[in-house]
Amino acid sequence: MIGIIDYGVGNLFSLQASCKAIGQEVFVSGDAKELQKAHRLILPGVGAFPDAAKKLNDTGMAGFVREQAAKGTPLLGICLGMQLLFEESLEYGRHPGLGLLKGQVVPMEGRLPKELKIPHMGWNALEITGGRLLAGLDGQYVYFVHSFFTENCGDCLSARTDYGIPITAAVEKGNLFGCQFHPEKSGTVGLSILRRFGAI
Repeated sequence: MIGIIDYGVGNLFSLQASCKAIGQEVFVSGDAKELQKAHRLILPGVGAFPDAAKKLNDTGMAGFVREQAAKGTPLLGICLGMQLLFEESLEYGRHPGLGLLKGQVVPMEGRLPKELKIPHMGWNALEITGGRLLAGLDGQYVYFVHSFFTENCGDCLSARTDYGIPITAAVEKGNLFGCQFHPEKSGTVGLSILRRFGAI
């Protein structure tokens, strides 16, 4: 059973619909007691990092996510949800993340070739560098929408994409997984990733 964490930020119901479409038992909740019943957790996220981090803390979900990660519960962060797994973000200042993975979230502005639009929005190919979740998907296209990305994530990097520069597309370390792209918007490839996560 997959629990989608509702902390007031995220594309919850299209993600839930995608999980149901592949036969996964799934529910959305902001209640820690309910979410403890899940065998796997998804941390979604849309919007700005500081707002999302504040809501995670204010709802008590930050502590819950850390506890579940420490227990070994498989946890998938999607888009901003992936970024929140890291140590800090430089979006509108310097803000701490959950600190579950080493790395920093940085702006695309000033790093990309000037002719490229920000946000990065559209389909890009994956370059797989390791891990279980995306194994065999090298060269497959997935859908991105973001203006910030993770740097210096070291041995947890599992996939890159090219958008003028190498961009972290996915990460994986132990029971922690993250996709900068949106599996729920990535067609059959995205559904296959969610199906794999449901089997981990």
